[in-house]
Amino acid sequence: MALYITDDCTACDACRPVCPNEAISTGDPIYVIDPARCTECVGAEDEPQCQLVCPADCIFPDPNNVESREELQAKYDALHG
Repeated sequence: MALYITDDCTACDACRPVCPNEAISTGDPIYVIDPARCTECVGAEDEPQCQLVCPADCIFPDPNNVESREELQAKYDALHG
């Protein structure tokens, strides 16, 4: 499943540079994650890097966008093919 950023985001920019899929962008006023590009770092890392670096602890799995590990890997492969 893709991740999402809650309203607790401080727009610190810690998450954006660590995303291997460039799925995170500046929103108004908080950062946003593009679910079409988010693979939860499957294919690149062992765990979501944005969650690891977020000082506000505001990045969570989106229960409305459930994807299997295989689907996330296929998405990663398509993005980086």
